[in-house]
Amino acid sequence: MRALGLIFIVTILFKSYDTYGQNTIQDSIPRIAPISYDIEGNQAKFKATMPPLNQIAGAPKAFYTYYWEFGDGHYSFKEQPEHIYKSPGTFTANLWATNNYDNGKPPASRPVSVTVNGSYKDEASIENSSPFMENEDLIIKKNREPVPDQDIVIITSYKNTNDYKTNGKLYLFYNDTKFRDDNFYVKDTRMYHNEKIVPLEGIVISRDENDSKSYLATLNVNHEFSVNRRNLQDSTKRKNLPLTLEESKAQYRNYQVIDFFDMKPGEERNIFRTLKTTPEMIKDTSAIVTLRSIYVPDENYDNHTVKDTEMEIVTSHDPNKMSSNGWFMNYRLVRFKRLKFKIRFQNNGEGPANTIRLETDVPEMFDKSTLKIDGIYPDCRICPKDKEVNYSCLDTIIQKDKIIFKFNRIYLPGSQQKNVEEIDSTKGFVKYSMKFANDFHKKKTKSRTAIYFDKNEPINTNYAVTRFMPGISIGAKAGYSFYTNRDNNREYFIGATLSPFKSYRAYYQAELMASLSTYNETQNFEERTINADGSTTIINFTENNSFTNTTLYAVPGSLRYNFNNFMAMGAGVQTKIDVTSKNEQETTGEAFLLDNNGNLIPNPDLNRFETRTIENDFINFQTGIFIGINLGTVRIGPSVGVRYVQYFDQPNSQIQFYGIWKF
Repeated sequence: MRALGLIFIVTILFKSYDTYGQNTIQDSIPRIAPISYDIEGNQAKFKATMPPLNQIAGAPKAFYTYYWEFGDGHYSFKEQPEHIYKSPGTFTANLWATNNYDNGKPPASRPVSVTVNGSYKDEASIENSSPFMENEDLIIKKNREPVPDQDIVIITSYKNTNDYKTNGKLYLFYNDTKFRDDNFYVKDTRMYHNEKIVPLEGIVISRDENDSKSYLATLNVNHEFSVNRRNLQDSTKRKNLPLTLEESKAQYRNYQVIDFFDMKPGEERNIFRTLKTTPEMIKDTSAIVTLRSIYVPDENYDNHTVKDTEMEIVTSHDPNKMSSNGWFMNYRLVRFKRLKFKIRFQNNGEGPANTIRLETDVPEMFDKSTLKIDGIYPDCRICPKDKEVNYSCLDTIIQKDKIIFKFNRIYLPGSQQKNVEEIDSTKGFVKYSMKFANDFHKKKTKSRTAIYFDKNEPINTNYAVTRFMPGISIGAKAGYSFYTNRDNNREYFIGATLSPFKSYRAYYQAELMASLSTYNETQNFEERTINADGSTTIINFTENNSFTNTTLYAVPGSLRYNFNNFMAMGAGVQTKIDVTSKNEQETTGEAFLLDNNGNLIPNPDLNRFETRTIENDFINFQTGIFIGINLGTVRIGPSVGVRYVQYFDQPNSQIQFYGIWKF
């Protein structure tokens, strides 16, 4: 029986181990999406076999989005694209698939070689149709939002709107200087029209502007938003190229410059860059990073187009998201600035959405009356407040702790809707900004949005988090202190404090102070000598010590807490050392003779009086703990305080009264 039991246990353990091993192996196998294609003449039809999706619990239905490069300078976002190659040759086609609402990394696809040597069709494919609108010469697209340690592809499309052949330049600036670590590096740049990567140094040359060309426009200080592209981009046309380049070099750490040549009138070209996202990329899923693209259509002139592309840091590919540019703010500088927010959403249904409601939390530190809509899609008017209308519009409803954005009478296709091939057509966004309220505190905030598509259950976004940099606050401190067990103690000190700027509640503070103190100490003692006749000589000494000390106090760290704007408490460790100590000592001795009969007789001949000066450096090191309270404008500005210090050695009780002004 024991043997059978042992066999049973071993069998169970083996099966458990085998199951665990299978799961481990299964989890470690990367997902692969092999590419296949059919070719007829110069027309190729592509598709990929996609692995099963791992649905995120509670999220909308998972799905794939697709980005194809055909190896000849063209691309497509379709699931199964058809592409016409305009010349014979061998081309490398590749697929980047993105797993939305899915756990795990995107599936990898091995590039395939496509050889074209058959008959040729003259008509352009859908993928080759122009994406440019009238007077537009630069478009930036991406295949996905950046995720730490994943690749993204940036497509730069540029067009010659002149009526003559040109040579020019394209700039890409990346890695915002406001972030400590780099977010990207350029892994690969794919060019198909003999473009050339060149250094930035030595090319900032001022040139006369070309005012005769119709593609020029004055600087739009309000920024135009390319909402028709789904991906919101700040787009401006400018004339001072050296100024733009210097401004960009100050804002970004890295850049790439590309020269292009012999671009014909009306010609359109694409450049593809694979950006590798670093593991150090910000893990905050509400942070926004930017790329700046600059297009100089004619190198003989300074006329240029600038596009700033915003990208939200994500940990998974979720089209419904809220983000903010307030990831790490300087509290001293934001009072009159507008903080930007963006809400992205996607209709994942099988039919179109006609009403979309976004209910967004607004922390109390923001002034909702300063709300400004900076961009929306679907593109429509703002609803009037005083009447009902029968056209598409965005209604904005401000409540006590939230703002409701409501798209009325719109048509947003569903990603599962029949005949919907362009996935971007199912997406929308609201970009808005607000100022801070008059009395806002230095504290972290969290906002999220509930998204309602028609009458369906809401989809909750992530939290958009705002944070403030600690900042530095230097305080000037001066006061008076005394020891409870010293006579005629007078001590005045001055010093400085170091703490985070205008902390909201708890924070650390360090201090360094120097003091000048005077105090007296009196000691009494006697000296006895027995004489030969049996009498005793007694001398009673009084020693008066007058000290003058220069003392250094240090508070390496204290924990303080602001209850409100006007009251704070603190506790910590304080050390002290007397850097210099000078003692003016006077010793007076009064002599007496104690005879054999017990009579005490004054003996002035033996009286003594002497003085001396005793000096020491770096003595009396002590450590203690303290607790104190401050009243006044304790977060920033002037306040007064009292502190009780208990040292571990004598003298051990000190009280400090002081004033402090924090800057």
